[in-house]
Amino acid sequence: MPDRGGGPSGPRMRVGRPSRRARTLLMTLGVLAVLAMAFIMFAGFWTDWLWFRSVHYSTVFTTTLWTKIGLFAVFGLIMAGAIGFNIWLAHRLRPPLSAMSVEQQSLDRYRMSVAPFKKWLLLGIAVLVGLIAGASAAGQWKTWLMYVNGVPFGQQDPQFHMDVSFYTFDLPWYRFLLGFGFAAAVLSLIAAAIVHYLYGGLRVTSPGARATAAATGHLSVLLGIFVSLKAVAYWLDRYGLAVKSSDFKAADNWTGLRYVDANAYLPAKTILFCIAAICAVLFFATLWRRTWQLPVIGFGLMVLSAILIGGLYPAIVQKFQVQPNEQAKESPYVEKNIKATRDAYGIADTDVKDYAGVPSAGTDKAQLRQTAASTASIRLLDPNIVSPAFQQLQQVKGYYAFPSTLAVDRYKGQDTVIGLRELNINGIPKNNWINDHFKYTHGYGVVAAKGTTAKDGAPDFTQSDLPSKGMFGTDFEQRVYYGEQTKQYSIVGGPQKELDYSDDKGEKETSYKGDSGVNLDNPVNRAAYALAFSEPQILYSGAIGEGSRILYNRTPKERVEAVAPWLTIDGAPYPAVVGGRIVWIVDAYTTTNGYPYASRTTLGDSTADSLTNSQRAVVAQENQVNYIRNSVKATVDAYDGKVSLYQWDTKDPVLKTWMKAFPGTVKEKSEISKDLMAHLRYPQDLFKVQRELLTRYHVTDPQTFLSGSEAWAVPDDPTTKGTAVPPYYLSMKMPDQPEKDQVFSLTTTLTPNERDNLSAFMAVNADPGTSDYGKIRILKMPTSKPVDGPKQVQSKFNSEPKIAESIRLLRGGDSEVEYGNLLAVPLDGGMLYVEPVYVRSAGLKYPLLRKVLVTYGNQTAFEDTLDKALDSVFGAEGATPPTTPNQPPPDGTTKPPASQDPTVKAALADASKAFDDADKAMKAGDWTAYGKAQADLSAALKRAVEAESKLNTPAANPGG
Repeated sequence: MPDRGGGPSGPRMRVGRPSRRARTLLMTLGVLAVLAMAFIMFAGFWTDWLWFRSVHYSTVFTTTLWTKIGLFAVFGLIMAGAIGFNIWLAHRLRPPLSAMSVEQQSLDRYRMSVAPFKKWLLLGIAVLVGLIAGASAAGQWKTWLMYVNGVPFGQQDPQFHMDVSFYTFDLPWYRFLLGFGFAAAVLSLIAAAIVHYLYGGLRVTSPGARATAAATGHLSVLLGIFVSLKAVAYWLDRYGLAVKSSDFKAADNWTGLRYVDANAYLPAKTILFCIAAICAVLFFATLWRRTWQLPVIGFGLMVLSAILIGGLYPAIVQKFQVQPNEQAKESPYVEKNIKATRDAYGIADTDVKDYAGVPSAGTDKAQLRQTAASTASIRLLDPNIVSPAFQQLQQVKGYYAFPSTLAVDRYKGQDTVIGLRELNINGIPKNNWINDHFKYTHGYGVVAAKGTTAKDGAPDFTQSDLPSKGMFGTDFEQRVYYGEQTKQYSIVGGPQKELDYSDDKGEKETSYKGDSGVNLDNPVNRAAYALAFSEPQILYSGAIGEGSRILYNRTPKERVEAVAPWLTIDGAPYPAVVGGRIVWIVDAYTTTNGYPYASRTTLGDSTADSLTNSQRAVVAQENQVNYIRNSVKATVDAYDGKVSLYQWDTKDPVLKTWMKAFPGTVKEKSEISKDLMAHLRYPQDLFKVQRELLTRYHVTDPQTFLSGSEAWAVPDDPTTKGTAVPPYYLSMKMPDQPEKDQVFSLTTTLTPNERDNLSAFMAVNADPGTSDYGKIRILKMPTSKPVDGPKQVQSKFNSEPKIAESIRLLRGGDSEVEYGNLLAVPLDGGMLYVEPVYVRSAGLKYPLLRKVLVTYGNQTAFEDTLDKALDSVFGAEGATPPTTPNQPPPDGTTKPPASQDPTVKAALADASKAFDDADKAMKAGDWTAYGKAQADLSAALKRAVEAESKLNTPAANPGG
């Protein structure tokens, strides 16, 4: 045929078409891009698998993975099939096309453009919707596993008499299925309507019928399915009332039925269920009647009923029946809420007893003094203040660090403050890839001090130095590869040696011998981790070779949460020396928000106090729960990172459910060693949640609960405004406790709402070695005679003229005064308050314990030691009256404050200079100068302590 373009004869020029070489290059680049994307996806999967295999919890990974894949596939296919089938059916039911109207003529071009791609378009829409639905369903893996593995609670809700497991395990899954069904029905309806409109089954402006019979029948069935699902939703909503949150002045986050729910909403939901079921039948009947008249009337009736019966009627009942006589109407439901809440949070057995709050009259003072000494081991060493002392006296090198808040444990029957010398990545002399990830890989050693005494104001160490020695001996693994501050990855065990520690003879090197981490011997693993950590040097670095292993996910909370993603982790893991190893002990909780009638609490709000920070916050702190158990005790080995999970609460059905879902991951309680058992304790975060609930739920009488007259509050920390006082670990004896000796306990004080006096003292037996472990006791103060609370006691300390003058003088010379934990101890009907006072002198980088404040009844003392303060308060023989640093003792001699003594001042100045020199030398990398400065610092501090000790001896100060 002749060329229609009229161009020159001869062969045509192919303009703009790429050459074969260019096409090959483009194709190659495309293939490489696809392979790169595939490897990126593979790298994430592969590194996760390698990590779980390295910690021997591969079944957690595989169970989770296959559950997600199964849910993705099943629900993705169902959604894709539903949408695809309805699009196909709507196309199949299309009427013969004829351009009889302007509307149909305008749709012709759309039909023509779609026609060549109908199959691909149908497939693409179905696949896209299926992928989205599958991804959404995969996120419900926990809900599915709880549903198929659910264990009965053996308890029934008071309204429907269903086992609690129905609400915690079954109902969430039914709600997901219902939501999925609604989504499928609505999307199918929209897709079918669009196809029917595009092909003439539905008409908007064309003359004649608006819909063909086939379109009417198809859409009616889909609407019938939607309304049927709505009927099911109304039926499930009846049970949902038992776990429904509502605003109620009696309690925040109230859960469960109230009078209006049981007498208005519940019958309304039943009626709406029946109406929706009838309406659904009318829609299905359209297949035969071919008219929407009755279904539309039925649907309108359902909507009107939902407004009148489901909204207006309950409002009328609340307004005219409940509000005029609220206490009488709500009392039966409040009683159910109180019982369920106390059961769900493990506070049902709380022992509440009246307590005088004031000392018994006529008690012999000498006997009372002895009782005070035996009632509690007053912990003067505040773990929240002495960390700088650990840092300065035991840090040794700048690349070590202690946590800002140390742990309290007990060793050989004595309360002990303990911390690990962890690696501080910011203190490495010169940061580079080799130093950060190969050479400086771990911390070293345990440091512990007596909790009840101090040595010249500094911690009285029972385990110290580097390598660590003392009460634990030296024959235990001291290297700390896993810790709270160890957040970077390290590559160990290969050709590159690690710095172990330094002493007077120089640096000691080591090579990791544990089996932790993932092997980097093969190039596939190296490439995957190079991509995962965005560090290409992992792929080709010569520092990696045979035996190299990469360690990551190194904090205790990270590791436990990873291997048990169904647990909520406590915010305060703590270290212990157990069986020749350093292990982190981690408390873990099982929770749910589906316990019927139990009020909900937000973990982050309930566990916050003056010590909470990003490191000490509970995992999943935004979660709202209404059931919690400390069901698992976990340990993480500080050397090889081994994670062990132990069943602690053997009756918890939630834990039993997860143990069925992940068999073999949790060890039996009987496998906990005796050595480990000695260091387990009642967890702080659980205690704080229970404390928050008991401010209201210590009351069991509904009328009193509704009135709010007995409501309490968690007091603010008197030394830190605006934040709650933390609970304190303390070995003590509670009145009427079965144990004769002191018991390791967790204690707190409670005050009335918006008042500062003391309402109650609360303590829990925190020692699992006793028969009474977990028993919560509350001493309730009388309302007729106010008892001083923490804030009032602190104000009394501050307002006492002699004490105030002493504090002012202690602050002289740019010194800072820090108040320690204000401890409260019940004693002979009254409350004994003890508060250590620390002084951070100018030039000294850490605080020293200098004074002890004690108050009991109307007596207050401010002395150098606890014994002297107790002697003063109880008027024991030989006690000395309170003195201020500049007040002449009885014999007329004068003792200047230690911070003003020339010898002490000179020593502190030398210490400050040595510290600055060490800091400069460390930054410059001059380790010779750094070592000299450290030696000078140690010598200067020793001189300061010795000089101050001489000032406190009777020879130097006869009146003291």
